[in-house]
Amino acid sequence: MDVINLLESRAKRTPEKTAVIFKDQNISFLQLKDNSFRLADSLFGLGVNKSDKVAIYLPSCPQYFYAYLAIWSLGATAVPLDFMLTEDELISCISHCEAKTLILKTKANISLDKLKSACPSLKNIITCFEKKEGCFGLEELIARGKNAAPKAAVNDKDYAIIFYTSGTTGKPKGVLINYLQLGAAPKSMGFFVDLNEKDIVLCALPFSHSGGLIHIQNCVSFGITIVIMERFIPLEFIRNIQAYRVTCFWIVPSMYYAFLQLKEFESFDLSSLRWMVTFGASNSPDALKRFHKYCPDAHLLNGWGMTETNAPTVVLPMGSTKIESVGRPLPWVDIKIFDDAGKEVAQGRVGEIVCRGWVVTDGYFKDPETTKEAIRNGWFHTGDLGRFDEEGHLYIVGRKKEMIKVGGEIVFEPEVEAAIQKHPDVAETAVVGVNDNLRGEVPKAFVVLKDNKNLEEEDLRYFLRQHLAHFKIPHYFEFKPALPKNRTGKIDKELLRK
Repeated sequence: MDVINLLESRAKRTPEKTAVIFKDQNISFLQLKDNSFRLADSLFGLGVNKSDKVAIYLPSCPQYFYAYLAIWSLGATAVPLDFMLTEDELISCISHCEAKTLILKTKANISLDKLKSACPSLKNIITCFEKKEGCFGLEELIARGKNAAPKAAVNDKDYAIIFYTSGTTGKPKGVLINYLQLGAAPKSMGFFVDLNEKDIVLCALPFSHSGGLIHIQNCVSFGITIVIMERFIPLEFIRNIQAYRVTCFWIVPSMYYAFLQLKEFESFDLSSLRWMVTFGASNSPDALKRFHKYCPDAHLLNGWGMTETNAPTVVLPMGSTKIESVGRPLPWVDIKIFDDAGKEVAQGRVGEIVCRGWVVTDGYFKDPETTKEAIRNGWFHTGDLGRFDEEGHLYIVGRKKEMIKVGGEIVFEPEVEAAIQKHPDVAETAVVGVNDNLRGEVPKAFVVLKDNKNLEEEDLRYFLRQHLAHFKIPHYFEFKPALPKNRTGKIDKELLRK
């Protein structure tokens, strides 16, 4: 992906068109190009060169656009870090990737002095929104930089991004994305959907994750306008659709459930929507269909992909009614279903989804053992379970760790969740496996009820008997006011399992 050429071409073609909307700011494509190039020039002046690691620790904002685009203009490597990471987690990731520069918004619980002392590779700290002693200010760097990005001889196999999929104080896991793969998401979106310069896309996913990054890639590739939300707030999201006449968006399933609980939801005008995509296997197609009633002219799509496969990798075709499926794979990606022995299973059988192709990561940074475990005989093993139907549509059953073995019988957590979600009083649910002395493992359900609803455990059990085999019905129920979520809006099952 030639970022410099893309920015120059887009700024020349539609200089005054709005590229980014954030709160009360409207940023044109010309401003986006100029600010990114000026920052790139200043970073180069600070000693940032090709392949150097530049960490980003920011909430979603226009400065994230500038940081990414400036880093790529230099042929350097961006290391986006989740803004919810703690100080120790931040140090762990920066130390692991040996970042030379850090661009951040300061937080009360993050000591810049500690970052400097704990991360010997760190030469430059750049702060956004406020100037700190001993640090550079991002706004100042943009103002003083030349409006021309230094040319770097970037190769397809040079690394554009290191995505940390779990920034814990334990062993970091950095997914490597090269410069060729930087163009994978726009190429895939161009195949699956019809993005064009008239589109206005709403983003509530963090730019530190691949789902948020796609918005930046698509913005400069297709010339679309991106409306940025610093964080996901259900009511604000729906208000933004109406206020900005948003034409499309992509989110995770739990966000739909949040919309449907809003008392004001039915009063909003969603007629501007052309299509929306749900990424990840939806555990309740019924919820998506209920949302669709309020924008019936829009295409409701389901999709699948991972950071390691440069999502989207599979998306339901426009006009398809198979919303339970995530669709068909890209023609340039091979996807098969393997059993535990590494053999392809028959059509219709459930097994692990494996992928290969130029969009698949080369592996994990400085982690040959994890890379060797994930990529075997040229196939990337995703850890997701799925099956293909007779028309080549892929269905996600769940993660391998979402498979519960109850007395020799197999239970898939998403299937149980989908059944619970059918109850009219249930707002949201998550099912996990827990230890059982008799059966080895049994399902446990965490359930959030809709406002002002009361539901007894026995009534829910009786309801589930109409939808599930007896061994699939959870042995334990825990009613909660809310379920824990990660930064992308997905339910944090690891926390529930603990």
